[in-house]
Amino acid sequence: MATEAKPGEPGPAGGEPGSAGAELAIDDRWVRRIGIVGFGLIIPRVTPLLDGLGPTQLCYWLGSAAFCGLAAAIWHGNRWLLFEQRRHFGWFNHPLRKLALLLAAIVLYTAPLTVVGLLGWYGAIGRAAELDTIRTVTLINVICVVFVTHAYETVFLIKEREGDLLRVARLDRARAEAELSAFLAQVDPHFMFNSLNTLGHLIETDRERAIAFNQDLAGVYRYLLRQRGRALVPLADELGFARAYVELMTIRYGDALRCQLPEPGPALVGARLPPTALQLLIENAIKHNEVGAGSPLDVEIRFTADAVVVSNPRKPRRSLASWSRESAGVGLRNLDERSKLTTGVGVAIERSAERFSVRVPLALPESR
Repeated sequence: MATEAKPGEPGPAGGEPGSAGAELAIDDRWVRRIGIVGFGLIIPRVTPLLDGLGPTQLCYWLGSAAFCGLAAAIWHGNRWLLFEQRRHFGWFNHPLRKLALLLAAIVLYTAPLTVVGLLGWYGAIGRAAELDTIRTVTLINVICVVFVTHAYETVFLIKEREGDLLRVARLDRARAEAELSAFLAQVDPHFMFNSLNTLGHLIETDRERAIAFNQDLAGVYRYLLRQRGRALVPLADELGFARAYVELMTIRYGDALRCQLPEPGPALVGARLPPTALQLLIENAIKHNEVGAGSPLDVEIRFTADAVVVSNPRKPRRSLASWSRESAGVGLRNLDERSKLTTGVGVAIERSAERFSVRVPLALPESR
């Protein structure tokens, strides 16, 4: 028993309204068809609704069709009510309220609809309404709806549990890959070789710049170690880390690298994003484009209402190794997966002949 995968049906796993998460992919079309026809044909035949009518009479078949229609209205109406209340209340955050609303919706929808339908039936066949039969059928319908609703909720909870386990496994894997990727990117022998050569040269020629370079390099590693095991970090922390990285690269490339990191507006106070996201995008821009005295690189960082956008002009290096192109693809795929798992939205990449842009969604405070 399941629901069709339609937008908004039902809410995310765990019953938390408005949280990110994939829709439950279960399909109940055949169950609905069999259940509606079964209830529509069986209930009238185990109650006196069709007494006095036989298969040779037209009213017998018209009544059967009418009761199937009533069963469809009851099933689909309660199904819709079930999905609607799942949007706002979960078993873990509002269990008593959810149970009360669920039972109230079943009774207040099923009972009046059954009574109206049966009164219409007795009126159509010209027979006086039998109150005992109406009470019996109404009680049977309510009990059947409670049973079917319980079956739906059981399936939902099983699916949610499976989804939670899968999401936790995927998040753990992505986090481990991100930690390893971020750490190895900085510990890369080529990076370390260039950094130490630069530091050695600065020690001999410019002591103050050498001290600044050493402090920025230490800050890069300090941040990476401090963020280990975290899926999201405050935007302010990530900006501080990105500034340290940009300063490090500016000491190396000089005026050829131009990257301004503006302060986010008040609306983004408390926003979070995956760790090393900004540094990864700045690093990719430097790695895959010409950066030199005759070819300066401008990396633009700007904020929208719910995202940070990093863009740069496309000036591909003339000799770009295949491993470098592959590593960039892995890094962006990893960032996209981490973003989907933590914010519910992946990164958006825009390419044109002139510019390359990546939009990273932000996890905004729940109060906003």
